[in-house]
Amino acid sequence: MAAIFTRKWLPSRHREFTSIARLRRGNILISNRSTANFDTAGFLAKAGLGRKVVELGPKDTFFSQGDPADTIFYLQRGRAKLTVVSQNGKEATITLIATGDFVGEECLASIPGLRLATASAVNSCAALKITREEMARVMHDEPSFADFFLKFLLARSMRTQADLVDQLFNSSEKRLARILLLMAEFGKPGERGTFIPPVSQETLAEMIGTTRSRVSFFMNRFRKLGFINYNGRIQVNKSLLNVILLDQLPEHNSLMPAMPIIETILKPVRPLLGAIKRRIAVGSVGS
Repeated sequence: MAAIFTRKWLPSRHREFTSIARLRRGNILISNRSTANFDTAGFLAKAGLGRKVVELGPKDTFFSQGDPADTIFYLQRGRAKLTVVSQNGKEATITLIATGDFVGEECLASIPGLRLATASAVNSCAALKITREEMARVMHDEPSFADFFLKFLLARSMRTQADLVDQLFNSSEKRLARILLLMAEFGKPGERGTFIPPVSQETLAEMIGTTRSRVSFFMNRFRKLGFINYNGRIQVNKSLLNVILLDQLPEHNSLMPAMPIIETILKPVRPLLGAIKRRIAVGSVGS
């Protein structure tokens, strides 16, 4: 016999809450109702079920290469960096993490594995540590949070592609200018400070794929041209954008770092070269 269902109409203020579909599977209750006006900023600002706030000092690690990928971090304050170490022990910096970024998103893969890189603090940091299960739950239940996280992933993907194009086609001087602008957060909405976090020339050299001596030369050149100021801390000026957008640099930039070394090598033999040239000239006249 077919069952007959009757619907009892409720006042309008209750009607919108009656269409909630729930399904029990074992001991798990699944609901298709999302929280009205979910506060994404509030969720990422404080601890709760499956998440806690952690404080890190400079050089402290969020996670290390080879650790199980079971959590994701949201950087509330400070700067961090991702580094990888090769089998022969060589370390390279992949990218820098700014306030408002996620790190460790590989834990959300369908089959979680091991960390492929090490995340460490550049300066004092505060981060929200979220378990894989809680991150998956909130993304499933809260579309607004899922949209927020998807926008971050798209921005990260675009940044990775831009890094690859920069590495393939731009000079090391332009790559350094771009890294300094990214660290100063030019191009992001809102007022941003132009001072960048403390970073060594070795780290900058690793990020752009060149030597520390070339980075030192380029930094001195940027300072002479008024693109940056540094006295303990590096301050990036907006005029550095001209290097990227308008290509406003003298043409002899790529060869200049090697010139002081060549001059040092040739200085002792210059008198001998001059004597040889004069003797050749005399011999050609006598003949």
